[in-house]
Amino acid sequence: MSTEPQRRRTSVRGASRTKPPLNDPADAWDRPLHSVKRLDDVARAYPGRRLTLDSERKPLEFYGAPDQPNAFSMDSLEFFLIIAQFFREALPLRLILLMIACQRAGGRIHLTQDEMAHVLDISRTKVNEALKEIMSHGIVFRVKRGVYQFNPPYSYRVAEFIPGTETTEPEYVRVDQHTAITEIRSDENLPDLVRFPSLEQMRREIERLREERSKARADRRLNRTQQKRRGAER
Repeated sequence: MSTEPQRRRTSVRGASRTKPPLNDPADAWDRPLHSVKRLDDVARAYPGRRLTLDSERKPLEFYGAPDQPNAFSMDSLEFFLIIAQFFREALPLRLILLMIACQRAGGRIHLTQDEMAHVLDISRTKVNEALKEIMSHGIVFRVKRGVYQFNPPYSYRVAEFIPGTETTEPEYVRVDQHTAITEIRSDENLPDLVRFPSLEQMRREIERLREERSKARADRRLNRTQQKRRGAER
């Protein structure tokens, strides 16, 4: 008979139980999950980590169409701040908002200029002029007729759900932002302002416009003062 102390055997049902991995947390994906009975035991198993409890994560709330729930884009706040200062007319801003709303996964915008004009209730000529101005700053660029691409650092829609029909299955499409940026930067046929977008040009233009407007206001004040003096001398 063995003199070694007898070890208590644990009953095994189904898959063998394993301890949580302490070295590589990535291994946890391959291990069976067990219910946690005492948080103190979990804390002792991972002494180098902070154990916290948070409230239940609630779903995001956004207005959307019934077949496109929670369809939203990621938008740069710095981009919004710059274009609000740069564009003096409302139409370019309205057109940018329309394209943000209509972009699909990957930042593609499937809109013709006639459709843009119809939604904004303006002429196609005005849409064409505003679109050229927006494109000149690398905010969007034309992929082909009726299809434009938003520059990912400014505004980007990661995913969309395409509902199914009687003949097709529903589809969830996801395009990571870095994938779109890599594709754009590798296309040497695109202008540098599109491949490597920067808001610095628009910032400098904002300062130039402010200086011009300030000088114009000063000139108007000077003219009014001179006119008052001439009137008083008479």
